[in-house]
Amino acid sequence: MDDWNTTHHTSSGLVDRIRSEGVSLEEAIKQTCDFLEQNIEPGKAPLCGNSIHNDRAFLAKEMPEVLELLHYRIVDVSTIKELVNRWYPNLKKYRKKEAHRALDDIIESVEELRHYRQHIFKD
Repeated sequence: MDDWNTTHHTSSGLVDRIRSEGVSLEEAIKQTCDFLEQNIEPGKAPLCGNSIHNDRAFLAKEMPEVLELLHYRIVDVSTIKELVNRWYPNLKKYRKKEAHRALDDIIESVEELRHYRQHIFKD
């Protein structure tokens, strides 16, 4: 990890949690692939989240089996946020908790997309 990731993930407790839970990379790949195979049609669901270019790079390097189950396109919520902030500056901002833990980030990204759908991308 680089300095930012080391500092941030150590202070959040993530490094200690990973070390104490002892889930190997192989087990993480298996659990993630099993989950995706049960919940999506292979090759149809895009990778989605905030600033996910780093996540995609990590997956390409460490978990390519996961990427193989996803569509090649991505939905970067950060891009939507940037456009909304510029095009609709008076819209109430979505406030994130920014826990920077995988499941929390996933749930928060879904909620943020729901916010933009409700307030911007209306029928």
